[in-house]
Order: sequence, then structure tokens, then C-alpha cells
Amino acid sequence: MITVEEARSLIAGALAPLDAETVAAARAFGRTLAQDIVAGRDQPPKAVSAMDGYAVRSGDLGNGMLTIQGESRAGASLDAILQIGHAARVSTGAAIPEGADQVVIQENVNRDGNTLSTDEAANPGRHIRPAGSDYNAGDLLIPKGTILNPAKVALAAAAGVGDIPVMRRPRIAILATGDEIINAGQTPTGDQIFNSGTPGLSALVFSIGGQPLALGIARDDPDDVREALASAEGADLLVTIGGASVGDHDHLRRVFAEEGGSLLFEKVRVKPGKPAWFGRLHDLPVLGLPGNPVSAMVTARLFLVPALRTLLAQPTALALGFETSVLSEPLDKNGDRETYLRGFRETVTGPVRPLSAQDSSHLAALSQATVLIRRLPEAPAADVGEQVEILPI
Repeated sequence: MITVEEARSLIAGALAPLDAETVAAARAFGRTLAQDIVAGRDQPPKAVSAMDGYAVRSGDLGNGMLTIQGESRAGASLDAILQIGHAARVSTGAAIPEGADQVVIQENVNRDGNTLSTDEAANPGRHIRPAGSDYNAGDLLIPKGTILNPAKVALAAAAGVGDIPVMRRPRIAILATGDEIINAGQTPTGDQIFNSGTPGLSALVFSIGGQPLALGIARDDPDDVREALASAEGADLLVTIGGASVGDHDHLRRVFAEEGGSLLFEKVRVKPGKPAWFGRLHDLPVLGLPGNPVSAMVTARLFLVPALRTLLAQPTALALGFETSVLSEPLDKNGDRETYLRGFRETVTGPVRPLSAQDSSHLAALSQATVLIRRLPEAPAADVGEQVEILPI
């Protein structure tokens, strides 16, 4: 068995970032930026008014009436130098006329026809946004590898990038195995259970920016497994669920080997998830997850998420995002495997407690969990108030 860190490193080393494509800015949310976005000009390109009012020379204030020279509005600036003793009507976002260095808001002036008066004191720069006050030409606005949220999409568009270069969505084929599972909506017979792994992993793949491809359920028959593996052609990664044990009806690993598959690792020193494995079927990377639904979801968080982020060329692909918290309930001494307990943290900064149900088949408990509590091999018992590492889920 290898450690969790070793497994993640082997997976990342076997994967290469995908190609880039361009998408319209309005469709770029959640995508991973494929190249740096650098400002091509200052923003704003000229000094602009932050308020509706009048652009003036600050030195003219307190010297009597000012004559209205003209107007500068957004998109149509006053194409003239503001003369001494004059003011220009300006709207929010309009360019400040050359010569002006202050804006007096309209509520603080008395206008009479083509003249105005104000008691405003000289205050150079008042209500003016200088050129480049947001960013300057040549500034790195968004580094490649960034996951684009709405604000970053808006920033890219503000920089004039209409079609944004992003990483292609990883195509993740998902194959469930076993005669005992059926799809939701079907009628179970005997001891059959519903397939929760494919929908759960599909949701996880979507959340990271991938494109899940459900291959269905391979039955406990070598030929069916062989056909299912062949159907993954064209995917960037195949994820299998179950079928990797040593039982008489678990054919996945044997068929994988017969078809030319090679393993990089076949067991991980982790709980839950010891049977997790990773290899290649010719050019196709294959991540094998345990059949128990909780084990599959936990190991997907540990191994599938970093794999997706590696394919997307995200710079922190191997950083799982551990945080620290304090315990509100004690923990027993841990065994010889790195263990991830399902836990609950009521607030973002509050204490954490393990859930009472830790069985690797109990999905109801996993759905209530907000974190995974990490316990290193042979970790001693921990009392209330002690710090532990947690992984938000």
C-alpha cells in the first residue's frame, strides 16, 4: 500500500493538461483560464468624474460666478480645454476636461442660466477617478489557472477580452459495476440497490469544471466489463466504481489486465478507500474507486478532484485545501491507515465533531457532513479543544 500523498502524486504525474479553447465571456463562468489576461490599456483610460456635477479648476473656487463652457458626458467628452473662470457639466463616468481638477456635485451649486455659483472649497482631485486608478496597461489582471467567477469574467470583459481562452472541459467517463445495482427509477428485486455512485461522482465532476460521461452499469460478466471499458474511448479519464475486489464475481481488474492495462498502484493506506487503484488502459488513464458509496465519494475527493485540476492546469492541483479546527467531542486513537472521518462544523469558524455513523456505506451520514476530519496513521487520542485538520466538502 502507498500513502495518500504518494497516490495523488502518481496520478498527477500520469496526467497532462488538456488543450485550450475560447468561449464567449458570458459562458466563461466556472471555467479555468488557459492564459494570462494582461491589461492592454489603463482603466479608466482618462480621468473621469465619480459624480454628476460640474468640472472646475479648483483655483477658480471662491472667486465668484463660473461660466458654463459646455458638457462632458459618458461617451462624448468635451473636446476643449476648460478655460479659467469656467465650468463644464459632467455626468458620472464622463471624461474630465483638460484643465479641470475637481468636480463639484450638482447638489452644491446654484445655477442660473449659463452661470453657476458654489460655496465649495478648493479640493484638487475631489470626485475624480484618475486615469489608471483601476489598473494600468501591462498589469496582470487574471493569471492562467484561475477559476473564473462572475467578477473575474466581468474583469476580463472590461479589459476587452470578448472570447476568453479557457481549458477544455475534461471528459470523465464513469462506469459503475455489479449485478446488485440498478439505476434510480427502476424497480429493485431481491437485494438490489440503486446506483448512487454515478450521479454523485457526476455532480462532483461538474463542480470542478469537468464533463461527466455516464457509461452505465457493467454487470458481473467479463464480456460485459470488456465492452464497457471499450466504450470509454475518447474520454480523458475513466473512473470505475467497484469490481476491484478478489471475489469470484469481481472481473474488472482481471479484464483490465487482459486488455493491456497496467497499474501504477493498487491499494492506498487510507480509510475509507483502501481498494482505490490507478493505471492506464493503453492511452486512457483509469482511476478505480471502491464500490461502497461513501468510500467512493471520499476517495473521489482525495484523488479525482486533484486529477481534474491537473487536467485543467490549475496551479494548486495537488493542494486539497486542509484547514484546522478544534474538536467539540473527543476522538479515539487512530489505526495504521490515514483516516477521514465524516464530521460536522456548524459555522465556518466553529468547532467540529465527528458524526456517529462512520460506516463506509452510510450515505445519509455523508450527506449531513460538512467536513472530513483527517487522522494520520497512529494518531493518538484527541480531547475536546484539541486542533485537527479538516477538509471541507
